[in-house]
Amino acid sequence: MASTTSGVPAPTTGPDAGAVWHFGDPLGEQRTAAEGAVVVDRSHRAVLTLSGADRKSWLHNLTTQHVSELPDGAVTQNLSLDGQGRVEDHWLQTQLEGLTVLDTEPWRGEPLLTYLSRMVFWADVKVEAADLAVLSLLGPRLADTPVLEVLGVPALPAEGTAVALADGGFLRRPPASGASPQPGSGVEVDLVVPRDQVPGWIDRLVAAGVRQAGVWAYEAHRVAARRPRLGVDTDERTIPHEVGWIGPAVHLDKGCYRGQETVARVHNLGKPPRMLVLLHLDADGDRPVPGDPLQAAGRTVGRLGTVVDHVDEGVIALALLKRTLPADTALTSGGDVTVAAAIDPDSMPATDGVGAGRLAVERLRGGAR
Repeated sequence: MASTTSGVPAPTTGPDAGAVWHFGDPLGEQRTAAEGAVVVDRSHRAVLTLSGADRKSWLHNLTTQHVSELPDGAVTQNLSLDGQGRVEDHWLQTQLEGLTVLDTEPWRGEPLLTYLSRMVFWADVKVEAADLAVLSLLGPRLADTPVLEVLGVPALPAEGTAVALADGGFLRRPPASGASPQPGSGVEVDLVVPRDQVPGWIDRLVAAGVRQAGVWAYEAHRVAARRPRLGVDTDERTIPHEVGWIGPAVHLDKGCYRGQETVARVHNLGKPPRMLVLLHLDADGDRPVPGDPLQAAGRTVGRLGTVVDHVDEGVIALALLKRTLPADTALTSGGDVTVAAAIDPDSMPATDGVGAGRLAVERLRGGAR
């Protein structure tokens, strides 16, 4: 990863291997992300481009989001599901100047490229790996004049939109996301630029007062905002409803796509089997790791996701738990490290919604009595 300052590398066994974990002051970098402005080099993410006249309608038929009529400058999330409605891929999608740009987790770049390429058939679509890098900027001071001048824009883009940059690439404001988006969770924009421009962008941003930070700061920001990450906070059984991707990444009123039956059934007839929640961990020593089981009274009730030290919240984590679990359930992690964990009650999903199909079934049952 390019950087103007030497940094501590991310753990080689983790999802951000190859990136900078921090620059010597991880909690200070988080504080600056909350009160000032930081830039995080996330150029280990995989980026693909789709070109061709049919690319929007073609992708619309393969995926969960309504993208056939996306206007220029639109940014959205999207998913690819398997036949049982389980999540295989998740990406951010940007529509700009005749191209559709997808960026996803580092380990999913090649599989997603292979899958999409195999699905082209006779459509006018070309799927390619792109030599583009993602730089994420966090903090309320991003709207300061010196930063805007470096970015070359009069103001930050509106949420869910992108603008082209003069020397290539674009600046985007990701749409709201997460199982329960948090107001005031901070300003975030991404620079998606040619890879060889990364050092120059970082130098200019640092000169404008933006602090360089590692991916630890970004992950703490993401977990506190309860935004799930594919393959870390999800597993091979995850369906979109469990992690808050209905709406942000799944459109409920569009044509057929693989896995749609599961999406419709869960939406109409009942609740998903699991829920994504925020946990507070009592971890003074070693930390548990993503994928470790979570237990209540000796019984496995869920799966641990991202674990991160947060400057204000302490050790926090995302977790997939059984939907019926009460908020005051005492939890412990399994695996090699055992720590106590408590559910953040504010992260519990709402329980007052009932699907239209479930209402119909209940009415029928009521009429039969």
